Amino acid sequence: MAARTKNALVLYGQLASVNNVEIRTHQTVLYNSIYRADDDLLINTHAYGTPAAQAPVIHLRAHGPSAAAATYLGSLEDIWACAKLTGNHAQDH
Repeated sequence: MAARTKNALVLYGQLASVNNVEIRTHQTVLYNSIYRADDDLLINTHAYGTPAAQAPVIHLRAHGPSAAAATYLGSLEDIWACAKLTGNHAQDH
């Protein structure tokens, strides 16, 4: 997993110099991967014995009364708040 994390940081590292983009790392154990772009959430569910690339992805909208979206947003915001900023913007904070 450490090698995958390092690889992702290298691949996405160039985005750290883009305005309004932050890359953060954390130490929490994840049960899914959450990708957010504005009001869209993509939830890559983790299933034992299934590579992430082959696991189901759920698309949720973060507006309206969706309890599922609110649950995942709360999880994402809690992790984001304790995550360490990396890349070019790390020196700014």
